[in-house]
Amino acid sequence: MRAISLIEGSTLLLLVLVAVPLKHFAGLAIATRIIGPIHGLAFLAYIWMLMQLSTNGGWRRAEIIRMTVAALVPFGGFVNARVLARREMQLAAP
Repeated sequence: MRAISLIEGSTLLLLVLVAVPLKHFAGLAIATRIIGPIHGLAFLAYIWMLMQLSTNGGWRRAEIIRMTVAALVPFGGFVNARVLARREMQLAAP
């Protein structure tokens, strides 16, 4: 989940900070036509994995909501990956 969170967050940042400005300020619409579908696939994979996590149990509703919101906010994927890493360390500690 951490890996897909980082991928989804990275593609969102590329879309928002690179492709959209290139489209609107430089007239390069090809940037959004390339990055947009890549981000769309990453987002769908993230949501699919999130659905798998929520159905397998062990996750509180608040955590699922937080992870859902993180996918919609720039830099949210990176914050989410950090939270997931902390949770993983807590579960691994004896």
